[in-house]
Amino acid sequence: MIPVASPLAQFSHYQSEITDAILTTLKEGNYILGHRTASFEQAFAGYCQAKHCVGLNSGTDALILAIRALGIGQGDEVITVSHTAVATVAAIIAAGATPCLVDIDADYYTLDPDKLAAAITPRTKAIIAVHLYGQAADLDSIMAIAGRHGIPVIEDCAQATGGFYKGRRVGSTGTIGCFSFYPTKNLGAIGDGGAVVTSDPQLFQKMRELRQYGWNDQRKTAAPGINSRLDEIQAAILSVKLPHLDADNRRRIAIVDRYNKAFSELPVARPKVRGETTHVYHLYVIQHDDRDSLRNHLAAAGIATGIHYVDPAHRHGGYDKIVRLPGEGLPVTDAVVGRILTLPLYPELSDDEVNQVIAAMQTYNWRQR
Repeated sequence: MIPVASPLAQFSHYQSEITDAILTTLKEGNYILGHRTASFEQAFAGYCQAKHCVGLNSGTDALILAIRALGIGQGDEVITVSHTAVATVAAIIAAGATPCLVDIDADYYTLDPDKLAAAITPRTKAIIAVHLYGQAADLDSIMAIAGRHGIPVIEDCAQATGGFYKGRRVGSTGTIGCFSFYPTKNLGAIGDGGAVVTSDPQLFQKMRELRQYGWNDQRKTAAPGINSRLDEIQAAILSVKLPHLDADNRRRIAIVDRYNKAFSELPVARPKVRGETTHVYHLYVIQHDDRDSLRNHLAAAGIATGIHYVDPAHRHGGYDKIVRLPGEGLPVTDAVVGRILTLPLYPELSDDEVNQVIAAMQTYNWRQR
């Protein structure tokens, strides 16, 4: 099967550099919060056009620490979308706040600014803008609404590392940018990893302390924290991959260009790109009325597919009773989940494999559907 994503293929591509970095790190004997983490943090902050970065154990922890650093907790609400990895909503709950979910726009799958203002209450303390599938949310509109109410914006950049919004890297427009280095991400570790970026020195210091029990440099605690440290081996791996990220993203875009051209006459909805953004295609998601039939056909042809996501957060047991929804519900979110399908996309996907995906799509019996 041609997989949807392949961390193994990326390791194989950079194997020599990665294994050298791992071995060197192991021989140094300092495995937690050493110079490799500090070096990666500095490089990643610069890459994201931010002043500061804190390396963490996961993208979920990045969101939790961002929320907590803003002083948000019990009795507060954080607005975000339901059509996202459930980690976004789980992080709000883990920080003690209540997720207030709004609908997405039908074209880009990101938070619909037209639904945002009505969701704001006196309890609203932050907005999480999720940059989904590799494309930035409508930050200008979101930031304008947030600014009128004095509400900070957290960017969930887990799926869009390296992307741009109006000339700025994702993560650098809002108050805090949160990143995941899960192995399948555009910048993936070989294990868990995450980071926050900010240009606010006070928030940087808070998050730096929160990641390790709340300790300051003298190991004194002003507020309790957690244990969420990016380890030296993952920092070394990420430092190898970061200089290649833009080239890898260009390869993703080139594959998508081939897909879009090949599928232009097929009755599927292809990804739309928001103006003045660079979509870095963490996922290539199409829509089709008979999604499951198409998926079965592709599987028979040796093409793996995914559904991102089968259930939106407000349909998950354990979350459905906690989140707050608008009175009209989330009709766009509920409509797209039965139609979306993710096709294989990763930088190491060969031209022959791209041809196989295209051929499998074109041999589906579209007329009977």
